[in-house]
Amino acid sequence: MLAREFGTAGAHVIIEERLSGREVSLLAFCDGARAVLMPPARDHKRIGDGDTGPNTGGMGAYAPAPDMSPALLRDAQRLVFEPILEAMRAQGTPYVGVLYAGLMLLPSAGGRTEHLSVLEFNCRFGDPETQVILPLLETDLLDVLSACIDGRLGPLEVAWRPGAAATVVLASGGYPGPYEQGLPIHGLAGMPASVTVFHAGTGMLEENVVTRGGRVLNVTATGADLSEALARAYAGVSAIHFDGMHFRTDIGGHSAPGVAP
Repeated sequence: MLAREFGTAGAHVIIEERLSGREVSLLAFCDGARAVLMPPARDHKRIGDGDTGPNTGGMGAYAPAPDMSPALLRDAQRLVFEPILEAMRAQGTPYVGVLYAGLMLLPSAGGRTEHLSVLEFNCRFGDPETQVILPLLETDLLDVLSACIDGRLGPLEVAWRPGAAATVVLASGGYPGPYEQGLPIHGLAGMPASVTVFHAGTGMLEENVVTRGGRVLNVTATGADLSEALARAYAGVSAIHFDGMHFRTDIGGHSAPGVAP
């Protein structure tokens, strides 16, 4: 703030209540009147293992988040999504699209149960949550989006595949600070069918894929459960290399033995 890195946005400070708990990203398809929840996801914002270092745009994610119980999902539907859709419809601006709610799971009195607090809303898919949610979608995405536009989410059954998905972000050396660009990326070819590599900060230099951003790649995999999805994602990570590449080895709360950042 002293260096004015945020411009005029850094001229004022708002002090808010600190919330201590576990954060969950919950997204929903909306047609203006109804909200169909997606599997809850959790991303890892800090740059280093064990949630250390500065925040980033997200160093990895997994879905579904197992601690988002069916009761909490019902609470989110009833107390978060339905009221906001009703309020927007009442003011003449019904919301159609993907609504993203950042939620905090907070312990209730006595610590035996939990309740939700809303941290933020976004009018979009989230990154890196989208990379672990959409691979679990069984219904054709085009059909779901058309139903949102036409106001007919009610009769559409949105189906999700069993299992889990995980993604690991490969970042440039120095990120989230200054980093070098234009570095060749090796090992992208030959990934197994269960692994998808999403390009985030890449470009082409002659015939080579090179780095063009801080968060360079998302290596995503699905599996019968979270452990299998993580094992497959980290196997994909181990095949890729570029100078200065670093990533978290503890996405999903699981260490990745044999994988060195």
